[in-house]
Amino acid sequence: MKISFSIQAWEEQSQDKKTLKKINELIKDIERNSALNGIGKPEKLTNNLSRLYSRRINDKDRLVYKLENDFIVILETVKFFL
Repeated sequence: MKISFSIQAWEEQSQDKKTLKKINELIKDIERNSALNGIGKPEKLTNNLSRLYSRRINDKDRLVYKLENDFIVILETVKFFL
């Protein structure tokens, strides 16, 4: 699979080396195990985001992505405030 980043996701992920390492691990796992299996507690989003998936980067951040043809499209890393 090929990997594509939105501009926002690219800027977010390149700011922190620890986060970048975890994002790379998650992307490799998506390639190996599909959208809903593997590390990071993968889940399909709901309602008008139902074509998207998310995985945990850490306690606060999520990797939001979609599978489109032969691409993993990384849309953003979202900050969840608990």
